[in-house]
Amino acid sequence: MTNRPFALRSYLTWSQSRRQPASRVPLPRSQRRTDVVLWVHAGDPETAEALHHLCDRLVQAVPDARVVLTGDDRAPHALPLPPETRGEASAFVAALAPRVGLWTGHRLAPAVLDAMHAAGTRLLGIGIADRPFTHSGPRWLPDPAPAILALFHGLYPASDAAARRLRRYGVPASRVRRAQPLLPAPQPLACPDADHEDLSGMLAARPVWLAAHVQGAEAGAVLRAQHRAVRLAHRLLLILVPADPASGTLAAEAAKASGLRLCRWDAGEVPDENTQVLLADDAAQLGLFYRVAPVTFLGGSLLAGHGGHDPLEAAVLGSAVLYGPHVGDHLASYTRLMDAGAARIVRDDDSLAAAVSALIGPDQAATMALAGWDVATAGAELTDAVLREMQALLEPDPQDSPA
Repeated sequence: MTNRPFALRSYLTWSQSRRQPASRVPLPRSQRRTDVVLWVHAGDPETAEALHHLCDRLVQAVPDARVVLTGDDRAPHALPLPPETRGEASAFVAALAPRVGLWTGHRLAPAVLDAMHAAGTRLLGIGIADRPFTHSGPRWLPDPAPAILALFHGLYPASDAAARRLRRYGVPASRVRRAQPLLPAPQPLACPDADHEDLSGMLAARPVWLAAHVQGAEAGAVLRAQHRAVRLAHRLLLILVPADPASGTLAAEAAKASGLRLCRWDAGEVPDENTQVLLADDAAQLGLFYRVAPVTFLGGSLLAGHGGHDPLEAAVLGSAVLYGPHVGDHLASYTRLMDAGAARIVRDDDSLAAAVSALIGPDQAATMALAGWDVATAGAELTDAVLREMQALLEPDPQDSPA
C-alpha cells in the first residue's frame, strides 16, 4: 500500500477495519485459460439499457470473450460487487481475472477498482456525468476519487461540463476522451437481401403495418384494430408476430375467430392479394418484417405487467413506432422517440386503428421513421469508440498504462 496515494490508503484502511458479516457474494465461475474475460459494471440505472446494447456489441466484436456483468439487478446473470474490503475484492478479482473492465456510475467501489488495477485489468469509464463521485466511506475520510480515477486508462465524459470536472479531479487531458452521451445503440437485426426482395415482391406495394412482440392477451385488440383500419384501406396487411409460443397459440386462435383472411408464414404459406393478416411465430424474422413495414406497434405495452419492448429495435430499421402506456422497462427510449416525433402512444384498439390509418400514407411514416433513425443511431459513435479502445487494450502488449 506504500505506493498508493494517502487518500486511497486511508479508505482501504478504514474499509478493512469495519466489522462485516461473512460475504455471501458468489464468486464468478472459473473459466478456461483461453477465455477473454471482460468485466462490465452497470452502476447507473439511467445508462443500463445503453450498456446492454454495448455488451451485445462486445460479444460480436470479440467472439472469444466472456462478458461478466455486475451491478444490474434486472439482469438475471449479473453479479453483485463484493464488500469493500481488500480481501473480498482481491478474491473476486482473482476469480474473475478480467483483461478489461468497463465502469459506469458515480458511486465508486475503491477497493474493487484498486484490486482490478493491481491485477493488471485495464479500466475504462463511460457515461460520466457532471456530478461528484461518491463512495461508501465516511465524510471525514479524504476523498479517494482522484486516486481511483487515476487508475483508469480512459474516461468518456457525457458532456463538456463533465470533462471539465474530470480535469478538476486531476485526470490528465490525455485520458479524457471527447465528450459524448452514453445512449443505447442497437445493432440492426439481420435479414438476407434475397428474403427482403422476395417478400417486397409478394407485397407488391401494399400498405403494411407490423405488430411485434404481441402478448396473447393483446392479440384481440391488435386484430380489432386491423378490422377497423382495413375498412379505410382495403389492401392493408397486418404482419403479426407474437411474443412467445404461448402468445402465438392465443394469437392464432384470435386470428381465426376475427374473420380476417389469414396466412401462416411459418407453415410455408405466402400472402396473396386477399391476405389481411400474416401470422409469423418466429421472432427471428423480425429483421425482415421491420424492413417491409413502415409502421410498427410494439406489444407488451397495452396491458400492465410486461414492461414493453425496446423500441430502438424497430426505429433503427426505419419503422415508425406505436406503443401502449405500459413501457416502464424502456421508458427513456420511448420518451426520446416521442420527443423527436418518431413514436405515438395508443391506448386501445380504437386509437391503434386510428394511428395506423393516419400513418399508412408514405409521407407521414417516412417523416417519423427518419426521426426515429436519428434517435436510434445517436449513441453509435460513442459505442464504436469504446469498442475500438477495448479491442486495442486486448492486444498482447498494451501501452500507456496508468502509473
